[in-house]
This record gives sequence, C-alpha cells and structure tokens, in this order.
Amino acid sequence: MQQSAENTEVEDCPESDEEDAAPLLNQQLLLGKGLCSARYSLAVILHFSLFIVYSLRVNLSITIIAMTNSTNPGSLPNVSTDVCPNRSHAQPNGSHQEFAPGAPRYDWSSKTQGVILSAFFYGYVFTQLLGGYWSGMFGGKLVLGSGLLSTSALTLLTPLAAGLGAAYLAGLQALLGMAEGVIFPAQYTLWAKWAPPLERSRLMNLAEAGCTFGTFITFPAAAIICQYLGWPYVFYIFGGTGCVWGVFWFLVVYEDPACHPRISASEKEYIVSSLANQGSSHGRSLPLLAMMRSLPLWAIAVAYFCNDWLFYMLLTSMPTYLNNVLHFDIRENGLLSALPYIGNWLGTMVSGLLADFLLSKHGFSTATVRKLFSGLGKDFCLQVLSTNRHAVSKVTLLPLGMLLPAVSLVAVSYVGCNYTAAVVFLTLSMTVISMCGAGFNINHVDIAPRYAGFLLGITNTFGTISGIIAPTAVGFLTSQDLLTGWRNVFFVAAALNLFGLLFYVTFGSGTIQDWARDDAALQ
Repeated sequence: MQQSAENTEVEDCPESDEEDAAPLLNQQLLLGKGLCSARYSLAVILHFSLFIVYSLRVNLSITIIAMTNSTNPGSLPNVSTDVCPNRSHAQPNGSHQEFAPGAPRYDWSSKTQGVILSAFFYGYVFTQLLGGYWSGMFGGKLVLGSGLLSTSALTLLTPLAAGLGAAYLAGLQALLGMAEGVIFPAQYTLWAKWAPPLERSRLMNLAEAGCTFGTFITFPAAAIICQYLGWPYVFYIFGGTGCVWGVFWFLVVYEDPACHPRISASEKEYIVSSLANQGSSHGRSLPLLAMMRSLPLWAIAVAYFCNDWLFYMLLTSMPTYLNNVLHFDIRENGLLSALPYIGNWLGTMVSGLLADFLLSKHGFSTATVRKLFSGLGKDFCLQVLSTNRHAVSKVTLLPLGMLLPAVSLVAVSYVGCNYTAAVVFLTLSMTVISMCGAGFNINHVDIAPRYAGFLLGITNTFGTISGIIAPTAVGFLTSQDLLTGWRNVFFVAAALNLFGLLFYVTFGSGTIQDWARDDAALQ
C-alpha cells in the first residue's frame, strides 16, 4: 500500500510521491509476465466469480416478467392516457409473449413485484458489516467462497418458494441477500493483500467487471430459457453452475501471496514489498469512533448511496420499464436490458487501466484520480492545469462517473415513447457509470487498507439501503401513471447522483487515515 506521503496532494510533496512509487516502477515487469502472474489469475477468477454472483442476483429481474400474469388487470398499474402506443408488431399489454408451457404464472401487482425485488436487499444489508468483520478475522477466501456456495444453493429453491406464494419468495430473496452480502467485503479483504498500489485500479476493476458481464449474459440467456424451457430452469441452471464454481473457488484461490504454492519468488517479493507499509489485517478491535468521525469515509458512503440508487434502479427495474412502457417482448427485453451492461463491462476495465496510468505518471495524487473517475471536481481541474497542462488537460472536459449518467436519465424522462432514444440514453447512463469503478468504489483500500473489507461493508450498507428503497419506490411511483411515474423515477435518481458527486468531490481523500495505521490508538 502507498504511504501517506504518496497519497497527499501533488503540489505539496511531489518528491515523496516519486520516492514511494520508485520501488514499484523499478520492478520492470513485462506485460506478458504480469498478465500470467498469480495476482492477475486471481483477478480473472474473481471476474468469473462475480459473474456468477450477479447472474444469481439479476435473474429474477427478467424472469418476473414470465412469472407474472401480465394480462390480468390486477397485475398492471392504473394508467392514464399518458402511455406509449403499442409498437406495430406487439399486442396490447405485452400479451404477444410466448413462454414454455407448464410454467406457472402468478397474479402479482406492480407493488408486490417491487417488494419482491427489494426483498433481496433487506437481507443484503444485514450481512455487509459482518462480512467485512469476518473477512478480517477468518480471511477473504473462506468468507467469499461460503457466500458464493450458499447463494447458489438457495437459488435452486426459488421455484419452490414462488409456488408457495409471494411472501415465501420475498423471504427467500432476503436469505439470498444475506448469503451474498458477505461476498464484496471479502473481495476487498483479499485485494488488500494482493493488489500493489499502482496496479490496484486495473486489478480490482478487472475483477468487478464480472458483475456487469454476468448481467449482460444473464438477461438475454434468461429470456431465452423462459421461452423454451420455462422460467424455473433459469434458477436451476444458474444455481447449479454457481455450486460447481463455488467448489472450484476453494481449490484454486489462496488467501495471500505467502500461501500460494506456485507464485514466483519475484512476484511474491514485488507484492509484499509494495504493501509493506499498509499494516496487517485488523484483529477483534476496530477504531469505530474514529471511523464515524472520518469525513473521507462519509464521502464514500454518501457516494455509494446515491450512485447505487441509480444502478440498482436500472438493474432491477429496467426490464419492467422496457416491457410495460416501451412494449418490448421478453426476447427483445432480455437483449436490450443487457445492452447497457456490455458498455459498463468494457468501461470498468478501461477506467482501471487509465486510473493506474495517471497514478504512475506522478501528475496526480490518489485523491485526484478517485475524484476524476467519480465526477468532475474543481480540485482535479486545478491540479491538471498546474502539473500536466499539455499532456492531459483535455481530460478535465470529460464529465465522468456520476455526472453524465444523471444527465442521461433526465434525457430519458423527456424522450418519452421514442424507443431508440430511450435505449441509447439508458445504455449511455450505465456505460459511463462504470467510471466510478476507478473512483470512490475502491477508495476504501486507499484510505484504510487494514480495514478495507469492513469499510466496504459500511459503505455498501448505504448502497444496499438505496437498493431496498429504489425498487419499492419505482413500484409506488409508477402505480398510477406509467410515463409520469417513470419520469419522476428518473428525476429522483439523477438528483441523488448529482448530490453524491458534489459531496464526494468536496470531502473525498486518497490518504491513509491516521486511525488506519498500525500504531493508531483503538477507540
């Protein structure tokens, strides 16, 4: 991990930055050797692990269309004349959809569907802090693998729970959330032991890109399975795959470089030496009072809440929007719902490479890079103009991370029934939001590497609360009038995103906090 001197503003101590980063840059690792290394292998394994995790999380968002009886008046919201006309090849209310015979259908209203989709997050919020704490105590490998196996096994029970009733399905979704809630804090605990500072953005973004790649594959795949096999097979196929991958995880992943039997001596030395100053994992005691007083931590937490509102709103409700408002059938719905996530997948990996590139050139502090990829900050503009005017000053014109997605959502609210424009703006919003992967999303490891997993549990709790509220809010806002309701949904998400951006740019930091050091007094 970088020393605190490395993370301070460039204009204050550029020489310290160079001294701290020099040992890392002097490694002279070749690109091919790096890509074949143990740390990049871990990133690829985590990529596919998070692919499975998000496949299990989002499959209900598309299958609920096949599970519900859309022709039943009780399942549809009350609408006024302010609705989109049916597309030329579609029948009213989406009744042209054809599903595999024998799959049950349920008369669940839009409010009931919103509660079911939100139920996952009720469980998810419960285990965020526990996952971070357990990972620090028992290791990220054990906690993440256990969460993956539990989530996969519970997914297999989804058809049974749905047959018993909406309340049972909501309860199972809450259990799924509890099982999955430990996974992301555990991942951050692993990276605190594996990711060198100047490779942190690319490694962590390569791993987390699996989330959106899983979403991209799951939406169209689930739609096809619903049509030809029946919606229950979505849960059987993805749940079974997750169980197999969970076993594979325990066989090939190691807690830290010292435990890996096949890592080269040079790579082990490179990782260990680059992280020598970050301190060991935390014990049973935590500096909770100091954490509560930390403005940089609050900045991450607020950004998580505001950004995840937009992300989870689109993740859980975009298929419903495409079905009820724009009248795409389930096969079109699956493809178009997936389209924004391929852009997000590519953007996540590219932003990680770009962030590490900017850090390695010593023109930017860690705080500046994190704020750049979260949004357009005034301090970023000032630093670019003073340190790298000719090389990258044009980057200051790019409204990244949280700004452009908010603008895109406002645009969606005004295009109304223009199908092409709506899909383009939704895709743009989800693509650009990936820039946050190199911004506040990984800022925990910058400010407190010893407690990275626990801090992720804290901030992800804030994000999960928005995941609880957002789908339910969508159900209530759209229950009376579809177009007006969705316009309000997009406006709320955009306003929250802008607030989170301003708060993070004002109070965010890239410096290791005093309370996160080995010699800090525990509160």
